[in-house]
Amino acid sequence: MAAPVALHLEFGGGAELLFSGQKEHHVTLPSQSEPWDMKQLLVWIQRNLLKERPELFVQGDSVRPGILVLINDADWELMGKLDYQLQDKDNVVFISTLHGG
Repeated sequence: MAAPVALHLEFGGGAELLFSGQKEHHVTLPSQSEPWDMKQLLVWIQRNLLKERPELFVQGDSVRPGILVLINDADWELMGKLDYQLQDKDNVVFISTLHGG
């Protein structure tokens, strides 16, 4: 059984507006049979934190194009994207690069 995982989540570049304007969230993911990965985290975020317009944050089972994801200050594409197994005290940042004009 995988232990609970404490994470620091940050939303910026306008993405925080989808989360009631709150930029930082300290969350603890509950114990489960398998280790938590980024794909499962995105589902958890949708169910527990996302307040409005999910289509502006997710597309299919990933983040929508235009949202930069950093795991411990590294681009998630270098970390395995959806398959990255979350570690206790990881810092995950979502930054929207899409801006109206």
